Amino acid sequence: MRKAEIMRKTNETDISVAVNLDGTGSHAMATGIGFLDHMLDQLARHSLIDISVKAKGDLHIDFHHTAEDVGIALGEAVRKALGDKKGIRRYASSDLPMDGTLTRVAIDVSGRPFLVWKVAFSRDKVGEMDTELFREWFQAFAINAGITLHVENFYGDNNHHIAESAFKALARALRDAIEIDPRAADRIPSTKGTL
Repeated sequence: MRKAEIMRKTNETDISVAVNLDGTGSHAMATGIGFLDHMLDQLARHSLIDISVKAKGDLHIDFHHTAEDVGIALGEAVRKALGDKKGIRRYASSDLPMDGTLTRVAIDVSGRPFLVWKVAFSRDKVGEMDTELFREWFQAFAINAGITLHVENFYGDNNHHIAESAFKALARALRDAIEIDPRAADRIPSTKGTL
């Protein structure tokens, strides 16, 4: 059962996350940040990971702590649900078009967290969310999930589509990388024997 629940409580946020890596993409998001909820819905739907997120944060200050801490908690939940990573495909990438936008995400579920972020926005906000917080979310998720994550937007003028294509591409790559490979279901995908 590749499931996990994480509870994270700080002076700034109170977050609970549940994931089922072998789900159907069901989702229930309540972060208090409408656009982040929309992105997390897309992540669940296109990865086929069941994701539930409940977050209360200091939104009266700004969205930074909540967005980052949701990334931390969701990353921790994915890492915990992966266990020893036996049988996963490990590597995957997705080129995701969204109208006039194209974004690539490549991942290695390696246990060695790293983020390469080559995404630029022409506006400060999408909805009410600061566009600088997308990098913060992806960084927090990658570090706490223990994955190497490369995100690159090749082109696009619509900031909503740039952000959404990044989340959808992550979803598709994550789905492929954490899928159990029937040809190697009993093996750790590393010559080291551990990830």
